[in-house]
Amino acid sequence: MSVSVRVPTILRPYTQGASEVKADGATLSEVLESLDSSYPGIKARVLDESGELRRFVNVYVDNDDVRFASGLQTAIKDGGEVSIIPAVAGG
Repeated sequence: MSVSVRVPTILRPYTQGASEVKADGATLSEVLESLDSSYPGIKARVLDESGELRRFVNVYVDNDDVRFASGLQTAIKDGGEVSIIPAVAGG
């Protein structure tokens, strides 16, 4: 099943500058695998060394924060939307 992935500016070098790309999968984990097969290296920027979401990267599936859902096992419907958003901090 195909979903849209919104890519933040910081990760666009991996997608040849595209702000939105397509990936396949029924869960966030599957979508990230699909994304990494098309755009090598992008998954390592979203997941840490232990395979969990990086602390300062927020991921939303259809506007719902996956940290408050099922994390990497969050289900994604066909035609759904995944948004990768780096956390912003400042003072």
